[in-house]
Amino acid sequence: MNVERRSSDAVSGAHVFVEELRKVPAFFRRDLLVLLSYRLAFVGDWLNLVLQVVVFYFVGRMIDPSRLPVVGGVRVSYMEFVAVGIALTSFVQISLGRVVSVIRTEQVQGTLEALIVTPTSFTTIQLGSVAYDLVYIPIRIGLFLALASVAFDVHIVASGFVPALAIVAFFIPFVWGLGAVGAAGVLTFRRGSGLIGIGVSALTIASGTYFPLNVLPGWLRWLAAHNPITLSLDGLREALLAGTRWASVLPTIKVLAPVAAVSLAVGIVALRLAIRRERRLGTLGSY
Repeated sequence: MNVERRSSDAVSGAHVFVEELRKVPAFFRRDLLVLLSYRLAFVGDWLNLVLQVVVFYFVGRMIDPSRLPVVGGVRVSYMEFVAVGIALTSFVQISLGRVVSVIRTEQVQGTLEALIVTPTSFTTIQLGSVAYDLVYIPIRIGLFLALASVAFDVHIVASGFVPALAIVAFFIPFVWGLGAVGAAGVLTFRRGSGLIGIGVSALTIASGTYFPLNVLPGWLRWLAAHNPITLSLDGLREALLAGTRWASVLPTIKVLAPVAAVSLAVGIVALRLAIRRERRLGTLGSY
């Protein structure tokens, strides 16, 4: 009898899991339709990205090549150095903004509470809210690097794409965790998006995105050395610019994986506590 009951519970649990997963494409379709309805914003995002690259292309012509780092035994150009940095940090900006704006938009439209009371687990709602980014962002990074390679003579090693995607796969939960913490802050304090922007800028500057770490002040260099974005950037540059194999990428993943797990766990808990608090106070729809 106990065996049959356990078997029945396992089947029921598997059925619920499958049903929850089937809801995720609905979130993806919603976000895709929203994007298609705001085509100018999509085009503007890409134009802004290309404009950044053009600006840094001319900045790179003023930089002493001897100050640039050596990646995989080869001294890279400034354009190669900064292209990988722009690809990753633009992902950080988009992802953080998306995680926060999804919750904020639902709140402003008055649909957040209705969404929460549906027979959909909160984990599914969180996963569905970033499903579009999970597909779009790796494609965006790949297309951007391909464009930089063709138009600005950035030498990307094709064999490094799979190790680079592995790093991105572990980096994404870290960013989502930060975004969930930011969304919890917006729910609690109403207008905290400005602080999120400041935090993103601080992480970007102290990461070696635009400048080699050896030109930063000592205290900022110390912060950069402990910044997960710096760790990810170093791994991506090794993979994409030097074509290093898995043996060189695995140490980055081993350090990044627990950091990402902690960030995601803290973000999920913070967001759930914020929503529970707002529901208790009856202010979930206030903004």
